[in-house]
Amino acid sequence: MRKAREQKVVPARAANVRLLLQYDGSRYAGWQIQSNAVTIQGTLAQAIGRICGEPVSPSGSGRTDAGVHARGQVANFHTARILEPAVWMRALNRMLPSDIRVCRVTRASAGFHARKDAVSKKYAYQIYRGKVLPPWQAPYCLHWPNPLDREAMQRAADCLLGAHDMRSFASSGTTVKNFVRIVTRSLFHSRGPLLVYTIEANGFLQHMVRSIVGTLLEVGRGRFTADDFQAILQAGDRSRAGPTAPACGLFLERVSYRRK
Repeated sequence: MRKAREQKVVPARAANVRLLLQYDGSRYAGWQIQSNAVTIQGTLAQAIGRICGEPVSPSGSGRTDAGVHARGQVANFHTARILEPAVWMRALNRMLPSDIRVCRVTRASAGFHARKDAVSKKYAYQIYRGKVLPPWQAPYCLHWPNPLDREAMQRAADCLLGAHDMRSFASSGTTVKNFVRIVTRSLFHSRGPLLVYTIEANGFLQHMVRSIVGTLLEVGRGRFTADDFQAILQAGDRSRAGPTAPACGLFLERVSYRRK
């Protein structure tokens, strides 16, 4: 009796798909999936799952808070469904709501991870200085029609450059053990009626940028000096710093990776 020929099992190919996302975070409870709220990650996972027919949990470069926006969020996911990047992009943008857009799709190496491989992130915070805030700007800016000492704010912002323990600007409920972050950019610039604060670092703590902005505004209005800001930074005490600025003005601008 002839022995049956053995069937060679070919494992399914797995693709690692990298996405560049933009979103309006106004109606979302942040990036991370939550069981009782609508999130960016959860909405994206549902769209991917409908296309590839399997459960997928996309990884993001950072967990933006509720109400925070993104112009340059990076995410990746693994799937056995092999599609061309252009096909993924068209399909995802058909599935996703209009306030989440996929701007670029590329094939990533098998080991690429959007968060673990990131070497720096850049955030921008928008402050509208005009007397009347246009309604179409309201979801994307903090309205501040009162006087601000911009030079004092910049002197204070310069204190952040370099490696510092940032626990004075971290959420009081954070569970991280290492509070040191390396800041490479901390700068104010004007764009019409907008005053924009830009900060870039190798990583960020929960609420860190919004706490920094809230404290810099206290410098601008004269409650703190730039020297006070330096002392607050060195104190390692969140209660010494200013209030947390609203989420609506904050944008994740860019995530950078080493070129391989």
